[in-house]
Amino acid sequence: MACGSTSLWAGEATWFCCGNAWGSCGSAGTGACGTCQSSKHMAAWPNLSAACWDITRPDLCGENMPRRTCGAVMNVRHQCSGATVCVTLADCGPRTKSFCGEATCCNGACRTNRVIDLTPSAFTAIGSLSSGKLPVYIYE
Repeated sequence: MACGSTSLWAGEATWFCCGNAWGSCGSAGTGACGTCQSSKHMAAWPNLSAACWDITRPDLCGENMPRRTCGAVMNVRHQCSGATVCVTLADCGPRTKSFCGEATCCNGACRTNRVIDLTPSAFTAIGSLSSGKLPVYIYE
């Protein structure tokens, strides 16, 4: 399935490590789907499963996100630069409930709440790892 252009969600993107050591990441687990690799364009979604939802609880931040499962693809676009990356869901996360109200802004426009985690490979396709968070739009 190819990445689409139908709007799905908006919020903050962060990054995480998974799989074999790569770049600034040491070796880590392969995520909820068993396929996650830091070197590939992959992502974690807070509503990957009912068990995932119980951990991440984005609804406590007003984010009633739709369920998307392992292998689903999304197009993530940096709100300010317009850079995009196509990712495959491979893990559960981020733990949205721990960061309610957190905002990331650029050019006077802000996105709130961590709604997607990207592998370092995916994150660096649209921004710098040193920024830690990016305001993004998500499409499918």
